[in-house]
Amino acid sequence: MSGPETNDLRLGFIPLSDAAPLIVAREHGFFEEEGLRVELSREASWANIRDRVASGALDGGHMLAPMTLAASMGVGGERTPMTVPLALNLNGAAVTVSKALAGALRAVDPAGMAGAGRTAVPLARLIAARRDRGQPVLTFAVVFPYSIHAYALRYWLAAGGVDPDRDLRLVVAPPQRMAERLAAGKIDGFCVGAPWSGLSVSQGVGEVLLHASDIWRMGPDKVFGLTRAWGEANPQALQAAIRALLKAAAWADRAENRPALARLLAQPAYLDAHESLVRQSLMPVAPGEPAPIVYSRHAAGFPWRSHALWFLTQMLRWGQIGPEVDLRRAADAVYRPDLYRQAAASLALAAPLADDKPEGEHDGPWVLEDASAPIPMAADRFFDGRVFDPRDPLAYVRDFAISRLGG
Repeated sequence: MSGPETNDLRLGFIPLSDAAPLIVAREHGFFEEEGLRVELSREASWANIRDRVASGALDGGHMLAPMTLAASMGVGGERTPMTVPLALNLNGAAVTVSKALAGALRAVDPAGMAGAGRTAVPLARLIAARRDRGQPVLTFAVVFPYSIHAYALRYWLAAGGVDPDRDLRLVVAPPQRMAERLAAGKIDGFCVGAPWSGLSVSQGVGEVLLHASDIWRMGPDKVFGLTRAWGEANPQALQAAIRALLKAAAWADRAENRPALARLLAQPAYLDAHESLVRQSLMPVAPGEPAPIVYSRHAAGFPWRSHALWFLTQMLRWGQIGPEVDLRRAADAVYRPDLYRQAAASLALAAPLADDKPEGEHDGPWVLEDASAPIPMAADRFFDGRVFDPRDPLAYVRDFAISRLGG
């Protein structure tokens, strides 16, 4: 095996707990083990990362999974074909609202707000009451139009009878600014990755309504992304980076390492947040419960093309792309499980043999047998019980009552 074509990489990240694999690989020497000298660049927004990767100012980095698909199709910006050889995490985001909104929701529907498994029905009732009183629409923020945060929030809202485009105002804000904007009354709620929902709660201004994992258990989130041109010009360097990130993700996923991971992420150069806040975003709520964010277990790093297809169905559902887009071709062009398998094989790590799988089939733990070695997997249910069949993504889109599909 020849060495990397370049030893020096500059990778971008946003201050979030799911940037951990990049930060751990840099700080614990996993990049260095693979012959790479990596500089990490903390960026202000997802648009910054997208544009700086596209321009070559960054070689790659921490990216929103759907953002790579949108960039590759020229949706929302200049077309830049991207490659996703590795996912960075599962779970981690949450839907948070202001204390005032949480109180109003309890007043209008106390039963609907009680206990777990909250739906958006109380919000639909409150929106109707506000409309009758002539009050302004509520404002919710997401981190980017093409993100799991936007699609999970829209999915949950629509299932409860809230049209996210007509009953609410959706805006974009950087993750690290969400708590500040909620406290200032500029937004009424948001969906964001850890640890920023926890900051609102700790400040006494916000309440977590539900986690993204309540909407889609073990749902995908961030990826390691780069331009297709960079990957094709530097195949050995890319493999070295994937190997380093796989080792870092495994380290970050060990329960005994989570306290040290919290200390590392909390540093000013990275999340610049209180260690207790970061630790809370990484540790199970109660003994025996799963960790709120997964980096390595359950094939977390595998870039499933069924994840890409699900994101593309949401882009279609909400009118971000048209029905002329070949969803399978778009997914296959960006998500590269073959590159993941190559790196995993060199580390003797088990990897799935199929490129996609049905999403939402499992209520509890299961074992993926279609792999180089059996892989323990976790429940992957959607909150509404739907199953996404990647063989017929258009049927899935047509099944939703609230959609921009067809106008």
